[in-house]
Amino acid sequence: MPNRTVFFVSDGTGITAETFGKAILAQFDIAPRHVRLPFIDTPDKAHQTVRQINHAFELEGKPPLVFTTVVDLEVLTIIRQGCKGMLLDMFGTFVQPLEQELGIKSHHRVGRFSDVSQSQAYHDRIEAINFSLAHDDGQSNRDLEGADVILVGVSRSGKTPTSLYLAMQHGLKAANYPLIPEDFERRQLPPALVPHRKKIFGLTINPERLSQIRSERRPGSRYAALDNCRMEVAEAEAMMRRSGIRWLSTTTKSIEEIATTILQELRPERLSY
Repeated sequence: MPNRTVFFVSDGTGITAETFGKAILAQFDIAPRHVRLPFIDTPDKAHQTVRQINHAFELEGKPPLVFTTVVDLEVLTIIRQGCKGMLLDMFGTFVQPLEQELGIKSHHRVGRFSDVSQSQAYHDRIEAINFSLAHDDGQSNRDLEGADVILVGVSRSGKTPTSLYLAMQHGLKAANYPLIPEDFERRQLPPALVPHRKKIFGLTINPERLSQIRSERRPGSRYAALDNCRMEVAEAEAMMRRSGIRWLSTTTKSIEEIATTILQELRPERLSY
């Protein structure tokens, strides 16, 4: 059974509240039930939210944890005064002290996606996602000079999810290429990648873990056999060493950790540090 219910309440999408809240909760050994309540932007919705939070309190006998990024003061006041949970107002905690320190009022803008049609960063992110999808798994060699990052590694080593994460979170155009037996026979990188060596980053993985992942997709196949996985990983790592390519093992790392390492190593020009 979960320890208690956690609500993420926002007058926007709730992504900021949930992301921040989960990061805080990760410090504690609990297994709460998560409930995201987005677009709580009217008094009526605020009262409904209060009823839902208080119902959880009645069922569980413990005050729910409520992370909120609600900006509208009227809506926030209803929730603050009516709910029987522990309210953690992230904007009140951080924005108000900053207003005092900076001597200016914040925009009190609802959600991080406000005025999205006017945001060049948003359009860059969409373009990056399209690029990464078009260049997934070596589908296309076109416009590789436009790539910010090119990931290489054996099949199922984490290239696709990392590419999409880099595109969605950082607006980077990330291509990815699988290293295959033909590359190992030639003992060279795929020819299309050679001119872009400085943009290449390698991903590897523990052969036993790779075999498990591949067996879920193609059980009993040569593709998933442990000896084949050991051969492919060894050949791929040897190729990356010969080519002077930076690389890391994804075996025990999250997508966020992988992406952060790549950004630190390659430092794409479009990002500021």
